[in-house]
Amino acid sequence: MRISLNKVEQIDDHIFSRGTTEDRLIFEAMLILDPALKSQVSWQKNALDFVQHYGRKKMKAEIESVHRRLFNEPVHRRFRNKILNLFK
Repeated sequence: MRISLNKVEQIDDHIFSRGTTEDRLIFEAMLILDPALKSQVSWQKNALDFVQHYGRKKMKAEIESVHRRLFNEPVHRRFRNKILNLFK
């Protein structure tokens, strides 16, 4: 299932509620008339959800890595103590 970049952009605009009211109404009509388009929208939503989930997971891992370094490495002892003193 290969779709054009224009179609991808139209679907993105639909998913993120971008564009004019007229454009959104036309796209809604196209969804009613074309069942394959509805399927493409569903697949694109899923892909966007996966990308967002992956990004969040990667960000959490990066934050955890920074946290581990700041609070466990001797080089950052002064910083760690300053932070811990804030919460005493």
